[in-house]
Amino acid sequence: MKAITKTNVVKNIFFLAISLASLSTFAQEDKKFSFSGSADVYWKANLSGTNEADEDGNFNTPPTSFANRSGFSLGMANLIASYEGEKVGFVADLVFGPRGEDAVFLSTGSSNIVNQLYVYWNVSEKVRLTMGNFNTFLGYEVISPVGNFNYSTSYMFSYGPFSHTGIKADFTLSDDLSLMVGVMNSTDFTEINLDGSYTAGAQLGYKGQYLNLIYGAQTGLPGETFQIDYTGGFDLSDAFYLGINTTYNTTDGSGFYGFALYPQMTTSEKFSIGLRGEYFKEFDGGVGVFGLAPDSDADVFEFTLTGNYSISDLTIKPELRFDSASNDIFLDGDDEPTGSLASFLIAAVYSF
Repeated sequence: MKAITKTNVVKNIFFLAISLASLSTFAQEDKKFSFSGSADVYWKANLSGTNEADEDGNFNTPPTSFANRSGFSLGMANLIASYEGEKVGFVADLVFGPRGEDAVFLSTGSSNIVNQLYVYWNVSEKVRLTMGNFNTFLGYEVISPVGNFNYSTSYMFSYGPFSHTGIKADFTLSDDLSLMVGVMNSTDFTEINLDGSYTAGAQLGYKGQYLNLIYGAQTGLPGETFQIDYTGGFDLSDAFYLGINTTYNTTDGSGFYGFALYPQMTTSEKFSIGLRGEYFKEFDGGVGVFGLAPDSDADVFEFTLTGNYSISDLTIKPELRFDSASNDIFLDGDDEPTGSLASFLIAAVYSF
């Protein structure tokens, strides 16, 4: 074995620096290869309920995805490598940390860090074919906190699809009109098809407004899943934007529906503030948010006020959230069941 000396370490660092500089030069000159990503962390506390985990390690928190731990916690590191050629390209999107693990919950082994992995072919200027694992086209919110105004996520996002694996075709029909159609594995089964179940998907877009659909058999579920979803928004002024999301999902007669508004105002070059107001309802057992019996219904109102303060590539997000459910799914300060919970967090999101 070669001895490790201070000289060898210096040489290795030097050659690594030269390699990275060469890669950077290639990326700048060719303008095809890119490397980007983000890192996020947060601190969270409940204002009206216990901050302690139960005996199973579950925290008293809204039953939505991510931002679901108390005290100082980690989000995820996100590393994205992509190559964009004139005709073909690829995207490899890797995630590390609790948020990433929750996002790819049905993946195992080495695939447990793969958020997206796909290749594409620009058949023409108006047609692109994509094959692989890609994040869902349904909903207003996304997995990466860089793409969301609020740090915590909505109920509709949390119980809708996260990702799909399959093949899709994107058509540019005009400057304002687009169409996507695809065939995919069961929702969130991103690395394998266990039983021959497939789901069809489609998206119709017009001037930034999108109508999304999925329909097909889902591994482990009775009957087919149907979901229709509208996502869009409008610039009401130079400083005020209103986002909208509504969705309906059913599988064998049970499911959920919801509606959310996202008013956001830019107050200065560095600061903006936004509210998410959401209503979410399960029916005939739903998807298990409230622990319902098969013939039960339950709903929840959720209001989340978030600020975004930018310091170069770092965004600080203070956030106040209030959830009010028809079932006692939270614990108050005395560890007694209650239907409401107020919480506060402050997140730091760095993107590059």
